[in-house]
Amino acid sequence: MADEFSAAFRRPFPEQIAAFRLRLGDLVPTQRWDDLENRMHDRAFMVAGAMKTDLLQELGEAVDRVVAEGVGFEEFKRDFLDIAARNGWSGWTGQGTKAGEHWRARVIYRTNLATTYAAGRMAQLRAKGFPYWIYFHGGSIEPRLQHLSWDGLVLPSDHPFWNTHAPPNGWGCSCYIVGARSKRAALRLGGDPSKVLPDDWQSIDPRTGVPVGLDRGWDYPPGGSVSDAVSAYAQKLQELPARPAVTLIQDWLDGSAFRSWFRDPDGFWPVARVTRRDAFLLGVNRPVVFLSPVTLSKQLRRHPEVTFEEYRQLASVISNASERIFDGDRSLIYVLNDPNRRGYVLVVKAVRNADEIFVTSYRRLPADDSKLASELRRLRNKGS
Repeated sequence: MADEFSAAFRRPFPEQIAAFRLRLGDLVPTQRWDDLENRMHDRAFMVAGAMKTDLLQELGEAVDRVVAEGVGFEEFKRDFLDIAARNGWSGWTGQGTKAGEHWRARVIYRTNLATTYAAGRMAQLRAKGFPYWIYFHGGSIEPRLQHLSWDGLVLPSDHPFWNTHAPPNGWGCSCYIVGARSKRAALRLGGDPSKVLPDDWQSIDPRTGVPVGLDRGWDYPPGGSVSDAVSAYAQKLQELPARPAVTLIQDWLDGSAFRSWFRDPDGFWPVARVTRRDAFLLGVNRPVVFLSPVTLSKQLRRHPEVTFEEYRQLASVISNASERIFDGDRSLIYVLNDPNRRGYVLVVKAVRNADEIFVTSYRRLPADDSKLASELRRLRNKGS
């Protein structure tokens, strides 16, 4: 029988591809499906039980073909089993029986399609500024009663309902959101503006720890924390070569998308990766480094001489640093001191409770030899 779910999500669009490729910038080894929670999935790719980077990279490329090229389930399943065998991956849940292997490949396939579709649509809804959003049931043959009760619900886009109930709301859920300019428009689109949320819509199910009607781990809006970056990267995709983005952090810094963000920053922008060793020493799992609007504004005030083109070199400063200096247990200073090129000091800091790394300072090294020597001594003393 045809997979009605995959049929609904076989029309890749730029924001959906961008949402998935943003995840590919951070390949996270995990033991269990819930090692990453909620919005962490917006910026990282994982497959439960996959602990090797090479294995994750190949799995990521296989899923990228699903999202970007519309590859069907049977082809993905063949790729999945081949990748697992070639990389010597054994002991994964479902291995050993045809039914189990089919189930595991299907979970990966459907979950990535559903969450990237939702993340891409979320970016579109926010970019277009729809004041009302409509919840539509996906038409499952065996519907969840709570999801069915929300079918046609029309709420303002800033209603707290969407912070927890933006679909998909669980494993296999195919519900979705449509935007509307007015309640009258919502009615024309099939929504029901008269439908009212029950008073207990936020009641927590004691078995799952999340609101009734949601599966554990699904009480967040997929892609909600990266909508601005997804929209910007969707534009950038037109300029990029047709290949997976596993190693394309630098592409986020090249071209018009980063330039637009730099002029009017909103949301965090991924600018570099540290090594897994550095991430471990900083106490975080995710090696991607983000630049925030607040830090960019502060740095441009303090160091106005540092140009946009130099900010595009942030990834290069880390990868080519001549010295790495730990300043305390959460900050790392990268010093690029090359006589053949301009030198820089880049400071990053880990936020452990958020499991993320952020730029905190970026400046040029002094050109004068005596001032350079003094600055290097000062920096080295920080790490002593």
